[in-house]
Parts: sequence; C-alpha cells; structure tokens
Amino acid sequence: MKFVKNKYPRGEAGEAQMLAEYQRTGDLEILGELYQNYMALVYGLCLRYFKDEDQSKDAVMQIFEELVEKLRKYEVTNFKSWLYTLARNYCLMVLRSNSKHTFISVEDGIVEKAEIVHLNIDDSKEGALNSMERCMEKLPEEQRLSIDLFYLQEKCYKEVSDITGFDMNKVKSYIQNGKRNLKICMEKNSGNE
Repeated sequence: MKFVKNKYPRGEAGEAQMLAEYQRTGDLEILGELYQNYMALVYGLCLRYFKDEDQSKDAVMQIFEELVEKLRKYEVTNFKSWLYTLARNYCLMVLRSNSKHTFISVEDGIVEKAEIVHLNIDDSKEGALNSMERCMEKLPEEQRLSIDLFYLQEKCYKEVSDITGFDMNKVKSYIQNGKRNLKICMEKNSGNE
C-alpha cells in the first residue's frame, strides 16, 4: 500500500497556496484538486436553481471552465465564498437567458453566511427584476454604488472601499442599509403590480 502525501496543508491555508500556485502556473490539475472539494456544494446550488439533475451536472462543468479563466484574472482571498458567488451568478445568468425563466425575483429573505452577505434570489415572481432596478435607482448614491459593486460586479468589501474611497466600515453599512431599503421598496412595489 502506498500513501501519497498531499503537498498542500488542509484548510484555508492550503487553498490559498493552491490558488497562488494555479495563478502562477496555470496547472489545471491543481485547480481540479481545489474544485473537487466543492463540486458537491456547487451541484447542490445549481440543483436548487435549475431543479434538473442533468442541467446541474452540466453547470458544474461549465463553472469549472469559468474558473480556469477567471482565477487567472482576479485576486481571490476566500475561495469558497468567491466560488459560491460565481456559481450563483452563473445559474442566474442561465435562467435569465432561458426564455421560460425571463424574470427573476428577490425572495423575502436575505441570506447571511460567514463573512459574505447575498440576496437570496428565486424565479417565482414575474416583474420583480424590474421592480428591483427601479428600487435601486431610488437608493442614496452611496448605497446604490456599494450594492452595485458588491453584488452585481462581485467586488469584495476592500475592492468596493478602494474603488469608491469609502471607509471599509461605511461600505459594510451602506450595503447593509441598502439591502434593507431595497427590500422595503420592493415589498411596497409588490402590492402595486
């Protein structure tokens, strides 16, 4: 029996080393090893959106192909959070481009996990995307800009702070308050449609 010692430590430190090595070399074996740890989670996320096993399996592979390209371009500090956002956005774009899933709505809740915060999106109410866009325009500029950069452009808090010049704590506050205001606005508008 032969034991193969993994050259990367377990946990976030090992992931950080693997990311750095992949970005330096472009070695797909390293990326595959890193992604394999999260394939089941990505599949579950895709299944939640698509409600179709085959489409979800295909999405897992498509997301890997996006990783090959995007991880060479972007600086990623928390792979799991970044991958979640990438996978979620991939699913939403597929649903959006699919004619039978044209509209996407924001559910009643906001999901907060670990260090990241995301709107929990589903495809149940027609026209909610338009409502969200109208409500975004009504937000104060700081909140609108922070939410746009964080959610739509997938920037981390630090990147939002660097781009806008806002203090990191202000960025977090603008995002939190903006989400709350966006939710309130959308709830008011849902009765009008």
